[in-house]
Amino acid sequence: MHHDESRDLYDRALSVMPGGVNSSVRAAIEPYPPFAQRGDGGHLIDADGNRYVDWVLGLGPLLYGHDTPEPVQAAVQSHASEGPMYGMPTEIEVEHAEFVARHVPSVEMIRFVNSGTEATVSAVRLARGYTGRNKIVVMQGGYHGAQESTLVEGDADNPRPSTAGIPQSFSQHTLPVPFNDEEAVHEVFEEHGDDIAAVLVEPLLANKGIVMPEDGYHETLRDLTADHDSLLIFDEVITGFRVGGLQCAQGKFGVTPDVTTFGKIIGGGYPVGAIGGKSEIIEHFTPSGDVFQAGTFSGHPVTMAAGLETLRYAAENDVYDHVNSLGEQLRSGLTEVVADQAPEYTVAGTDSLFKVLFTRDGPRDLDGQCEAGCRQRPDCPRYEYCPKNGADVGNCETDRWRRVFWPKMKEQGVFLSQNQFESQFISYAHSEEDVEKTLEAYKEAL
Repeated sequence: MHHDESRDLYDRALSVMPGGVNSSVRAAIEPYPPFAQRGDGGHLIDADGNRYVDWVLGLGPLLYGHDTPEPVQAAVQSHASEGPMYGMPTEIEVEHAEFVARHVPSVEMIRFVNSGTEATVSAVRLARGYTGRNKIVVMQGGYHGAQESTLVEGDADNPRPSTAGIPQSFSQHTLPVPFNDEEAVHEVFEEHGDDIAAVLVEPLLANKGIVMPEDGYHETLRDLTADHDSLLIFDEVITGFRVGGLQCAQGKFGVTPDVTTFGKIIGGGYPVGAIGGKSEIIEHFTPSGDVFQAGTFSGHPVTMAAGLETLRYAAENDVYDHVNSLGEQLRSGLTEVVADQAPEYTVAGTDSLFKVLFTRDGPRDLDGQCEAGCRQRPDCPRYEYCPKNGADVGNCETDRWRRVFWPKMKEQGVFLSQNQFESQFISYAHSEEDVEKTLEAYKEAL
């Protein structure tokens, strides 16, 4: 493969954009990222004409790959031709809200916004306004967008901003705890329960290598928040309408939060975010309540049309059966590859998410008997070695994954997420042939 055009484009970009990109993760690839030219089903073609099996899918929004179904295309074209936007409500946003409310357990009412970050920012403000409290519990290693309340590291006793530009005083209202640690979350409620507005948690850590919840963990969060009159907020920006189908991860895990944030698939590949939940809570947004929230492009008709038709198509076709079946084939095949070539590594994921984590420790004599996607069941022979939280994933061989493994996969025509932490996704456009090609590439790369 050659990458002359991408190199030249990156050289130009460095002169006019910080780091040559508009989202920092895109620059994780060294010495420079390939620039995309176009998509083709489950494949991606870069600026130099190189073709890849694409398991990044725009970091998750493309449930159908790069070729959207005809009903989605038609809806987008129809609404785009009628005018770009109005600054007024439209029927399509009402229909989209009705569809989501019919299918997602926690949603009675919804407010559409423009990104996952905007959704979590608004959800945190809503929780504070609704409860009259200040503190937010988050999971160490969880990601909730580029916002001041959650770009926090450390622990509940010593929280601190994880980036320059955020005052130390802001982080004092955020309480980070380890994911899957029931004792830690009990302790933080014992100390701060009267001032905790909400627990904000991804149903599974989907931006830190994919870490599944242990049995009973979300039930513990549900009980604790209810006992202390706090809110339980599920961040389903990544998992929404991908894990658990139309009911989302909350349906799969059987735990109903008070508020849910959405992004990615709910917009059908267009910029979107949303905050849904119980009517008595969501109605606290202005103009019906006292928590200010507004946006010029919120409920954009083209995005609403794309999102609604994306979900309708999934409801009427075998979309989730297809992507989840391919996910199972991938994880099963990867488990065999890893057992043979890198027994200390861990296969992670569920439904249409997958990842190989370069864990440093692990058994070497299990003959591949790993229950991939098992929610860390204690009866799995790999249980004690599977990452249980963000720190465990952070201890993986992240440099080896990015500097050695990722380029090897790219040279074989398989495009993976840009670092060890981001999820990889399966689309309706992917095939069993794509899975087999990818498994062969993993064998060669490992």
